[in-house]
Amino acid sequence: MVCDTICTFLITIMERKAKKELIEKFASSKNDTGSAMVQIAILTQRIFELAEHLKLHPKDNSSRRGLLGLVSKRRRLLSYLKKNKPEVFTDITTKLKLKAS
Repeated sequence: MVCDTICTFLITIMERKAKKELIEKFASSKNDTGSAMVQIAILTQRIFELAEHLKLHPKDNSSRRGLLGLVSKRRRLLSYLKKNKPEVFTDITTKLKLKAS
């Protein structure tokens, strides 16, 4: 029980560091934490982590549903960028190695 709590705490710290690094990498300014580029980068990381989880636990349907929601949210943000800021759209799709649809 104690080990589970410690492991969960360490994973949370690692996730915070990874999220902070993503924000620093994709932010357009120093205080930018919520732009579409940052949100897409964070969602992409979470999608990757959930996909890895589902490879180990294929019957975890609640996580699968969460994954579909994240993919849908990222798709909406990408379509917004494609319509309003096409140069940013191409930039982020190449940086994150996403298919430009």
